[in-house]
Amino acid sequence: MEQGIPEAILSDTRLLQDLAEVAKDTALLNGVLMRTKEEPNSSELVTYAPFTLFPTAVPRGVFEQALAVQTQYNLLVDKISQDSEFLEEALASTADSDDFTGRLLSIYRQTTKEGRSQSVVLGLNRSDYMLDQQEGLPPALKQIEINTIAASFGGLASHTPDLHRHVLKVAGLSDLSHRILDNNPAAGLARGLAKAWELYGVERAVVMFLVEDVQRNIMDHRCVENELWSRDIPTIRRKFEDVSLGPDKRLFVDGQEVAVVYFRNGYMPENYPTEQSWATRLLMERSRAIKCPDIATHLAGTKKVQQVLARPGVLERFFPEQPQVVQQIRATFAGLYTLDQGQEGDKTVAMAMANPEQFVLKPQREGGGNNFYGSEICRVLEEARGSSQRTAYILMDKVQARASVNYLLRRGAPLQPSQCLSELGVFGVYVRQGSDMVMNECVGHLLRTKSSEHADGGVAAGVAVLDNPLLV
Repeated sequence: MEQGIPEAILSDTRLLQDLAEVAKDTALLNGVLMRTKEEPNSSELVTYAPFTLFPTAVPRGVFEQALAVQTQYNLLVDKISQDSEFLEEALASTADSDDFTGRLLSIYRQTTKEGRSQSVVLGLNRSDYMLDQQEGLPPALKQIEINTIAASFGGLASHTPDLHRHVLKVAGLSDLSHRILDNNPAAGLARGLAKAWELYGVERAVVMFLVEDVQRNIMDHRCVENELWSRDIPTIRRKFEDVSLGPDKRLFVDGQEVAVVYFRNGYMPENYPTEQSWATRLLMERSRAIKCPDIATHLAGTKKVQQVLARPGVLERFFPEQPQVVQQIRATFAGLYTLDQGQEGDKTVAMAMANPEQFVLKPQREGGGNNFYGSEICRVLEEARGSSQRTAYILMDKVQARASVNYLLRRGAPLQPSQCLSELGVFGVYVRQGSDMVMNECVGHLLRTKSSEHADGGVAAGVAVLDNPLLV
């Protein structure tokens, strides 16, 4: 691990076993926790959230680049959400072929036609990157996606720096611990929620976390909840079926007025099992409650919008006469290609079929584990031949990341070295009231690492684990 953990430590079996036990116990002490698979809805049985034994070396320059561009990404998402013409044009073909995107766009059209009930917009985003490390070239930061709904692990990421610092100290590497930066995205996310709650202007109103049926990752939520409670902001957890609309489009749950709906659910088709679920999403969008995200911001984070933004001249639409901002954002783009019907889409298909190992095929889905690689790309595109189904996807260059050795600590898993790849996430928060941007901040980071044998999948999907950047 270049300028990271010495090889002598990475190969010392006895020391590694001792460090692993220390690390697991420290994770429990530090609150890096998750409910178990056996009891996902009970806190009677919890374990440590999966994490790396050692922090992973990340070049300081690209790390700082990712943090520096985040406030511009916040502005970009917000500008997109206000541009109805752009959203309609960007998503038209995808909405026709992908039912989930179509249903979201239908809600957007309906609420746009009726007019907004709330002038306050709250965005809690996470922009994810990998390092493209081509032979003979310096590492380049490339965006994988931007998450505008239910961006997770800001809570647990706030507890991992001290965990890895302690492991380094026990390993005799205290001199490296200063390269792990303080990190508290939970506090930053809570600041955004608190500002939105304050602007709503009803002291007795609550912040509602909209949650899934299976809540294994509840500890990540609790970190943000507890930050809100420390500010005396009442917080509740409810599901789609629990809400109702009262007088003056106010949203209520069990007689309590809701100031902010914080979506930790609603990002996948299976989160809407019935028509009533969709009706409830529409009801919330129509309400005076501040939605995080509102439907326009949700759509701004789709893969199709990401692909359209990479087309020449599109960023300039949102940042006219700001070439430095355009360059700052565009520098993080990987190659992105349309699969719309027509000559350009046909060219993309031919390119992907000829060299599938160089690309990733992405549907309009969040949550990890949805993408296609290698021969699977050929299979999906072959099945879509002659139909419009291919427009449900985009094609992206596969980032050529360089693997490093680490140990992935999971409950019940053996201690063994893995060739690992990492993904850096950066959390952004913004609050806008009408035309006034009240808050726009980068509030922290997240590093997730997985074995290179897995092409796709996040922590919640059981593939990646939590990590920390060791800046080099």
